[in-house]
Amino acid sequence: MTGAVRNGSRMGLRLPLGLWGLTRIILLLCTFKVVVVPGPDAMFEVEQIYRGWFEVLQSGTYPRDDVTWQYPPGAALAILSPALLPFLDYAPAFFLLAFLCDAFVFGLLVHTGRRPGRSMRGAWFWLAAVPLLGPTAYARYDVMVTAVAVAGLLAAVRSPRVLGALTGFGAVLKVWPALLLVGTPKGRATWASWSTAAGGGAAVLLLCTAWMPGSLAFLSYQSERGTEVESLGAMVFHIARHFGWDGVARMNYGSMEFLGPYVSWVSAGAMALTVAAFGWLALWRFKARRFATSTTADAAFVAVLLFTVTSRVISPQYVIWLFGLAAVCLVYRSSRMRRPAHLVLWATAVTQFEYPVWFSHVTSSDPLGIAVLFLRNGLLIAATFSACRILWRHTVTDAGSVHIPVPAGRPEQEKVLAGSI
Repeated sequence: MTGAVRNGSRMGLRLPLGLWGLTRIILLLCTFKVVVVPGPDAMFEVEQIYRGWFEVLQSGTYPRDDVTWQYPPGAALAILSPALLPFLDYAPAFFLLAFLCDAFVFGLLVHTGRRPGRSMRGAWFWLAAVPLLGPTAYARYDVMVTAVAVAGLLAAVRSPRVLGALTGFGAVLKVWPALLLVGTPKGRATWASWSTAAGGGAAVLLLCTAWMPGSLAFLSYQSERGTEVESLGAMVFHIARHFGWDGVARMNYGSMEFLGPYVSWVSAGAMALTVAAFGWLALWRFKARRFATSTTADAAFVAVLLFTVTSRVISPQYVIWLFGLAAVCLVYRSSRMRRPAHLVLWATAVTQFEYPVWFSHVTSSDPLGIAVLFLRNGLLIAATFSACRILWRHTVTDAGSVHIPVPAGRPEQEKVLAGSI
């Protein structure tokens, strides 16, 4: 009987593993330009910009004179990572490492999804989302950061300290993983994860600062950025260009941004929206009474959605963060984030047309460019409102009792207690 179960389990894995392999072969063919994707070269950033940073970092300093370096000090580890494969040139080594991170995330989701009380939906979701984004998925270091975030969230139920350690490390890589901690259960889990994250992140930051000069130069460059043409605020100027607005879209601080009258107002408005979003998260945290096994992942997904849609920059690689966290949510049967996750999946598919396929139409603000950008951003806005509503309803409005998850490894049952944690 046991042998039959094992054989059935292996048979059940053949389809997702086969589809994962097939889609990744196609994706690698696009990444290595055997199959050419229309539009600007999505691999340019790795082949030119990342490689340039790699050479500077190898000389013993951060690229502090390069305004395109806008990342926390830990990003140097990702940029230097192709040195682990000295038998390959820089770009192929980077793409291979990104591919391995993709495989690592998929393996984690499959392993977790096959455990009692979990679901394979998350693995299927990740399987589909990465190729929908196209070669951009392997041409940015965001897939590496997302791998750290996914590993942390999947470890959260068993070990809040592992979540904290990986969150601290991820935050030094690219800031946004700090949001993973917003939904930790109140009490010991929060203390353990938050203190570990603070201590671990500070330790990595100090090591980076002592390692090479210029580790904090990114702060000034990041603060001087404007409104990127793909952001929510940019939609105002895409329309305004057809009514006489005399601004321009051009490269600025390493990305296509709008420059001209009122841009600073829109940028300030985006920052105000970000502050308001964090205020809503703080209010939710104060009022939340029900913490299920999926709440940490659900809240992290909501927080990163809010951070993304209110950002002055919604680059294509940002959706990697979103579908990575959505995949973790779908692993838990208690999660209600299926609808916003599917909206993010549709936004991911549209993003490949927004960049690189029709990016020239976006930068020129022609009808096709405006339509694809409005569709992508509209899907992200809808996902954000839907996710916020679901999180509030299931943890605040309908929380007549508090659910404390049992340790991982047992069937997903929850103890119900009155009061708050």
